[in-house]
Amino acid sequence: MNLPLRPAELGQIQRWMQVVIMHPLGVEAGIDATESRMLMDVDTDQVEGVICRSASQSSIERLNVYANAYFARLREVLESEFPALVHTLGEELFQEFAFGYLQQYPSRSYTLGELSVKFPEYLVNTRPPREAVDDQPDWADFLADLARLERAYSEIFDGPGVEGQALLNADDLRAITLERWPGVRLTPVPCLRLMTFRFAVHEYASSVRRQENPDLPAPSPTWLVVTRRDYVVRRVAVSETEYCALATLVSGGTIADALETAQDRWQGGFDALAIEVQRWFRDWSAAGYFQRAVEADTMTTNEGVGTAARITVDF
Repeated sequence: MNLPLRPAELGQIQRWMQVVIMHPLGVEAGIDATESRMLMDVDTDQVEGVICRSASQSSIERLNVYANAYFARLREVLESEFPALVHTLGEELFQEFAFGYLQQYPSRSYTLGELSVKFPEYLVNTRPPREAVDDQPDWADFLADLARLERAYSEIFDGPGVEGQALLNADDLRAITLERWPGVRLTPVPCLRLMTFRFAVHEYASSVRRQENPDLPAPSPTWLVVTRRDYVVRRVAVSETEYCALATLVSGGTIADALETAQDRWQGGFDALAIEVQRWFRDWSAAGYFQRAVEADTMTTNEGVGTAARITVDF
């Protein structure tokens, strides 16, 4: 007759089962693992003393039911987070990538939101040798870029935002006097992300989400600004010059620093740059990229100050 387990014993069995079921190399490897042996010192021949067999299944087979369901759930999570990548690879090949990833990076967090955090890195580290002799981005680079974008979408959606908070607007910028303008720093919202890619993966991912069947794009340097507004993740592609100016502000530089950066990269005349800068600030304030303007304690280079003083932004 089987006696009911005492609570302490039940908890011990539950922890042991968790280790066994979640082991990336399978149930039998989980039973033999050091962690499970520290909880219950049983091997595969003794497991029926812990988990009874049924009329149709052995103890190992019963544990495999739970293990298979567990890893099937993890694969479902990965598929839902990377729909464009699934479309590109096909479901079968994506599952092979997912299986290899889960073996190398088993889930260690209480939340499934952290499950795929290293998936883009895994694709980079396991990529095949580069085929192109001219070092041009190839198909494996496209997969890594696409995975990095889709992971960023998840992080931005689940991360901190500014819904319900006041953001820097055109009136706030208009209130900055010409004398103060060069030395002002702008505080970015926490959900703002600046990203560079070797392909226009944002267009490809959007096309897949519209249930279209896009062709793989040719390599194309892409500078992307991604943020969240009203609980919707939004992205916009910008020029390299605008990206670098925005990156300077996001990293803590002053407006003078940002405009000096822009002028260093600008290929046209100063008047054309002034028009572009005016558009940038209007777009940035409308998109809610910044929370507040703070006057810097120290001034930057004379060149940056001179550029900022000559560009007035009409909102």
